[in-house]
Amino acid sequence: MIKNLKGWKDPMLLLFSMGISSIGDFIYLVAINIIVYQITGSATAVAGLWIVGPLTNIITKFWTGSFIDYRSKRKVMIVTYIIRAAFICLIPLAPNIAVIYGILVILSVAKAFFHPSSMTYVAILVPKEKRKQFNSIRSFTTSGAFIIGPAIGGSLILLTSVEATLWLNALFFLFSAFLLFFLPDKENINKDKIPTLTFSQVAQDFSVVQKFMSQNKYVSFTYLGFIIVMLFTFAMDAQEVVFTQQVIGLSEMEYSLLISITGIGSVIGAMLLSIFSNFFSLRYMIVIGLVMMTIGYVIYAFSWSFLSIVVGFVILGFFNVFLNAGITTFYQNNVPVEIMGRVTSIYQLIQSAAQIVFILVTGFAADLISLRLTIITMALVMLFSSIIFSFSVLKPNKAFYYREDYNGKDKLSV
Repeated sequence: MIKNLKGWKDPMLLLFSMGISSIGDFIYLVAINIIVYQITGSATAVAGLWIVGPLTNIITKFWTGSFIDYRSKRKVMIVTYIIRAAFICLIPLAPNIAVIYGILVILSVAKAFFHPSSMTYVAILVPKEKRKQFNSIRSFTTSGAFIIGPAIGGSLILLTSVEATLWLNALFFLFSAFLLFFLPDKENINKDKIPTLTFSQVAQDFSVVQKFMSQNKYVSFTYLGFIIVMLFTFAMDAQEVVFTQQVIGLSEMEYSLLISITGIGSVIGAMLLSIFSNFFSLRYMIVIGLVMMTIGYVIYAFSWSFLSIVVGFVILGFFNVFLNAGITTFYQNNVPVEIMGRVTSIYQLIQSAAQIVFILVTGFAADLISLRLTIITMALVMLFSSIIFSFSVLKPNKAFYYREDYNGKDKLSV
């Protein structure tokens, strides 16, 4: 998997920490869905869990980047882990659903700080020539967590209770925080020069991000293009249960089996990518991953049976890890770490706002025409968009942006 272990001690420790927290995320996901349904008996209340994250992102992403970029990314990650552990412990003690949703908002805010911090800290800690393999292994740990997390969560619920599972779940985040104490900061933060978080400071940071995007149009266009394409996947995934059970006619058992098979496909794809990532250029990882994943969604959209939908899901699960590892490496290589927190937050703000719009439009279109036609249309538009995106990535004159060796002169404009 890793030919030369030299220089991998710290990156592997970070991978272990993030992998443990990913398992914790999936255990939490299983437990919180069950506990909300137990309290309310409402499918709408459970569906509301999927809206909390994007809505919180819209509110917080305006200023999270301004906070993160002037502080230690490692310490921000540690604090967010501890906050998540503490408030997950409080969920079983909540007297009603309103308090639970309040706790979920706090958890979403902590996660809103975590993602830009972790993205930047990886770029700081992991040398450029190791990032592609690091992100490939990271995809493997995330895919593994997708299988292991729900399995552990379900087993703990059966052996103990939902409440005890959430308390045990908090230990995963505490252990992840503990591991980060053994990693270096690698940042020289002068506390006296940290600006006060004010409206004018946030506005000034917005102008910094705008300047970066205008000076590095190709990087901005590529990452925004990726976000747009992924919006189609998010909107289709939101209708997944309804589509597979009401349109295709799968039973709940078949649907559960389908999700497990998809997870296995992702794990296999991520494992192979972790081993053979050095044989793929960054550009081909992105293009192959995007086009093949989109083909998987097209097969899914036209599916008529359990077997056909399995084929589509295995393809999209297998190649999704190629795309994510490739685009993450591209992003970390081309956005300066000095402003990465702010840039990441703004991109996530755009993504969250667009996600809500896409979900509402998809639901409205499904009611107006039919869900089958809506999913087919979205899959075909996604395929057309991915082909255009791929041509942009493969342009010979843009090869510079996909270099994997490091040269101090290669820094882009801040």
